[in-house]
Amino acid sequence: MIPDPEMLAAARAIVDLCRQNGELVTTAESCTGGLIGGCLTAIDGSSSVVDGGFITYSNEAKMAMLDVSGNLLEQYGAVSKPVACAMAEGALRHSPLATISVAVTGIAGPGGGSPEKPVGLVHFGCAGAHRPTLHQSRVFKGDRHQVRRQTILTAFAMIREMVATAKLP
Repeated sequence: MIPDPEMLAAARAIVDLCRQNGELVTTAESCTGGLIGGCLTAIDGSSSVVDGGFITYSNEAKMAMLDVSGNLLEQYGAVSKPVACAMAEGALRHSPLATISVAVTGIAGPGGGSPEKPVGLVHFGCAGAHRPTLHQSRVFKGDRHQVRRQTILTAFAMIREMVATAKLP
């Protein structure tokens, strides 16, 4: 998936915002497979605000790279609020320079959905140094490409929200 102009503009805005606010970002990606980090690093100068990223498509990778508990995965499933938040918090812990992490886990489709967890369901976690972890879930419509695209744009919105929490008194 090559970033389109809207995705690149959103990525540039995140790079500029993080640079202005002294934030360093890391990602923990499942359903996007590294596309969030790819969009960010498509921007010139992104090395000043991107620390790294984790592609944790399998449960085993989530456990090994991000310290997501096997009990959480078993109890709630990979596509859940507890796992998205644990992914974000684990990425922040394993990226000693990062001040913000964003994590996504979802069902991009076309298969893999269920009545409880339909295709298009994505859970987001965003952790920040000395800030509460944010969560949201969305059910996106469209094909795999559209679900992943909307996921990337929503992840950028969560990063903006986390940067804003650093400015609160």
